[in-house]
Amino acid sequence: MLLHPHFHIFSLAQSARIMKRLFFLLAAFVAISASACTNFLVGKKASKTGATFISYNMDSYGMYGVLKYYPAGKHAAGEVRRIVDGDTNHYLRDIPEASETYAVMGLMNEFQLSIMETTFGGREELYPKNPEGGIDYPSLMALGLQRAKTAREAIQVMGDLVDKYGYSGEGESFSVADPNEIWILEMIGKGDEAKGAVWVAVRIPDDCIAAHANQSRIHKFAQSKKIDKKLGIFVAGGGDVMYSKDVITFAREKGYFNGNDADFSFADAYAPADFGSQRFCDARAWSFFNRFVDGMDRYVDFVDGRHIGTSEVMPLYFKPNRLLDLSDVIAANQDHYEGTPFDFQEDINSGVYQSAYLPTPLTYEYDGKKYFNERPISTQQSACTFIAQMRGWLPNEIGGVLWFGNDEPNMVAYTPMYCGATRVPECYAEGTADDHTFSWKSAFWVCNWVANMTYPRYSVLFPAVKAVRDELQQKYISEQANTDAKAQELLAQNSTTCRQYLTDYSVNTAQDMLTRWKELGEYLIVKFNDQAVKKEKDGKFELTEDGICVSPERPGFPQNYRAKIVKETGTKYQMPE
Repeated sequence: MLLHPHFHIFSLAQSARIMKRLFFLLAAFVAISASACTNFLVGKKASKTGATFISYNMDSYGMYGVLKYYPAGKHAAGEVRRIVDGDTNHYLRDIPEASETYAVMGLMNEFQLSIMETTFGGREELYPKNPEGGIDYPSLMALGLQRAKTAREAIQVMGDLVDKYGYSGEGESFSVADPNEIWILEMIGKGDEAKGAVWVAVRIPDDCIAAHANQSRIHKFAQSKKIDKKLGIFVAGGGDVMYSKDVITFAREKGYFNGNDADFSFADAYAPADFGSQRFCDARAWSFFNRFVDGMDRYVDFVDGRHIGTSEVMPLYFKPNRLLDLSDVIAANQDHYEGTPFDFQEDINSGVYQSAYLPTPLTYEYDGKKYFNERPISTQQSACTFIAQMRGWLPNEIGGVLWFGNDEPNMVAYTPMYCGATRVPECYAEGTADDHTFSWKSAFWVCNWVANMTYPRYSVLFPAVKAVRDELQQKYISEQANTDAKAQELLAQNSTTCRQYLTDYSVNTAQDMLTRWKELGEYLIVKFNDQAVKKEKDGKFELTEDGICVSPERPGFPQNYRAKIVKETGTKYQMPE
């Protein structure tokens, strides 16, 4: 992958130092994952063009993200696949390699199949104390992408693998999508006492949107009385629900559920809600829905987290009030609860310059009491961000596009990586730099350089960042139609020529972004040096007749913060009359 931290999900030798588990913050919030990611899903009839979308912010403190490409392969009988835990770099086991594996660009394969995830943890006693012998979730994602052509097939592959070899992980929510279907698959292991995992997968209706963010989101689901003999699992809801044969019976055995089967809730059984899982996790899913769904106020009490057991549970999916496009999915990933009850940019938490970024950890203590920070969708600890765009009316090489940003979504312009491409841009590639080595060739470090200049004076610097971000983003989106058309012309002549064109375009666009971002950083350091603001005229810094910058503006504290200072300090800093 990329790490699970999530990046190098396909790598067999990742560096352990960038794979640290940072799960539990405080005992009071034991269910809160510090490596907290967010996924959004859009059905083909919920989008303007008929494309399906899934998105993924890969959040982990200190992680260095890279993009990887894995070519298709043919494998001889007896060849084995070495399974190494993507979080710990620990060897788990070998399994037989498939006779054929498919090409994968990042988190999308050559058939436009995409798999993304968020970790919900769930019941701690089900975590494997001895993970050796099973398959971890990053490897499971990789195997699904390399062995399946459709979302439905990937779910079956992943279910078969954990049933046969065991599962070495905590609770995971997977987004599994192709050009026709989007699914959420939720899975949790059985601890060390039993082999395998329990899981349920629900297809999201084509005209709906869905989301998950580090909390199990599947509650009740359609059930069947007969196991599909061919698949060895239950299939219900007209084929739109699949689940392991013991998902309910295992919960009964463990004492997690004792009601009627029809009342079984996967989330309640395997990931009981607490304050953190709702306020830090479900609130992010709510904020996505709130942009596109009427009446989301009714679920504010649920995601507030202080009304567990008395508030209405937020459904898994909704029909949006309008059709979404790529720009909508990008904007949703840039969200900081603006204009909602959880907006923190107007209170003292946001500091002098109304920052959209709060310090970590999420919780802290003062005078014997515990407090928390809001946890928005877009957060500074994102190593990278993805949006998979899958378009079934186009040939796979052209239809599948993985939009990638090598930092957090509010501070980058996503660039397109066509799934027909066969090379990763240098600026996204492994080996350009790492988590402790800066490089001007690394998009991760250049984008973080710009972002970290912006965070301390957010309200002053961010408008300049936003202008460049939006300019580039619109440019790349507007180029897509012509790029698609040119690629189709070339594909009609020669597949290799088409792939080379898509590779060159994807690589050149990423490098173009890097060049422009370096220029942006240079502009910011000059424009806003020493907490002043240089004046501009006709797009250039304004100079005196003698060729130096005119005296810069010194804006000082914003008005709203001046009021807070006076309220806090009274006449301490008042000038004498």
